[in-house]
Amino acid sequence: MSTRAQSSPLPRLRRFEPGDVRRRQLIEATVDTIADVGFAAATITQIAGRAGVSVGLVAFYFGDKDGLLEATLRHLAAQLRAALVAALATGSAPRERIAAVIDANLGASQFDRRISTVWLAFWGQVPVVARFARVQRVYERRMISNLTAGFRGLVPGAAAGRLAEATAAMIDGLWLRATLSTAASDGGQARDMVNGFVDAQIALVRLALMTQGGREDAQPPGSTGITTAAGGAVGGCGIGL
Repeated sequence: MSTRAQSSPLPRLRRFEPGDVRRRQLIEATVDTIADVGFAAATITQIAGRAGVSVGLVAFYFGDKDGLLEATLRHLAAQLRAALVAALATGSAPRERIAAVIDANLGASQFDRRISTVWLAFWGQVPVVARFARVQRVYERRMISNLTAGFRGLVPGAAAGRLAEATAAMIDGLWLRATLSTAASDGGQARDMVNGFVDAQIALVRLALMTQGGREDAQPPGSTGITTAAGGAVGGCGIGL
């Protein structure tokens, strides 16, 4: 019997073609241009000039302005997805999974003025540009799915979905509020607020289950909505625990 080890082939590394570099240059130039002059004022000529390429290359790689803008939005979404994957790798417990989603979506990079200005500009276009709306729906579904998976390990299924929706809304709302503020933020306070909200809701659901016989549709005593970590109720939201 031979004891000679068989050598394994080396993994093939992806070669970055000149086209990859050009696409990345144009996407980065799009981010810079929108951050500087706004979505409506950004032109293909400005973007191409900033990237140091001809206007014709934009058409060659992306088709038109909307194609370039969609590619830029997908690029930002991919960066956010990579941050989430990295955060999820630090822990697999249900509460750690929820914290990872919060950390990724409210991480310091998402509060960088250059990036947040572009996200805000794209959000304003989602209701009227179908291709942007598709990217937004994927982003939203991914966040809800990851949050729901975490909550299912901590509360009954019916409550898990509702808490995922509420947590996602709080993440987006706090990000929007901070982005529109003139005060600088690294997201630390927002992350603390959402994590406090999550812990309070999990505790309330468990208390309701104990006091109401373990029913999955149990409501926190005296509650008409979701109670925040600070003790205030988000009334009229139609979300029961």
